[in-house]
Amino acid sequence: VQLQASGGGSVQPGGSLRLSCQALNFNSDYYAIAWFRQAPGKEREGVSCISSSDRSTLYADSVKGRFTISRDSAKNTVYLQMNSLKPEDTAVYYCATDFEVGVCTQSLMKFGNMDYWGKGTLVTVSS
Repeated sequence: VQLQASGGGSVQPGGSLRLSCQALNFNSDYYAIAWFRQAPGKEREGVSCISSSDRSTLYADSVKGRFTISRDSAKNTVYLQMNSLKPEDTAVYYCATDFEVGVCTQSLMKFGNMDYWGKGTLVTVSS
């Protein structure tokens, strides 16, 4: 089981990035996929999550209206489109999943209790 996160980089405030989380060796459609982030000196934070069957989504209040999570089943990939980026979005972003979890919940976002994690991708928002 492997999750491969990519798409990070450096952008100016107000810019956009799209992060990708590709699932390797399993079908990610069957499980919830979540994005988390951790900024230097801060605790890990749940950013967004997409459920398996109904593809319902959850977002942290800090990113609502700016970030969009989506799935591409053909590519076995979950995307996080990030628009109107702010300096406070600077962090290492991780995607995660768990074979016992199909539905995203606020608890999942808060505690991040998922079994499989990808390596992070760094997002830096700075002028």
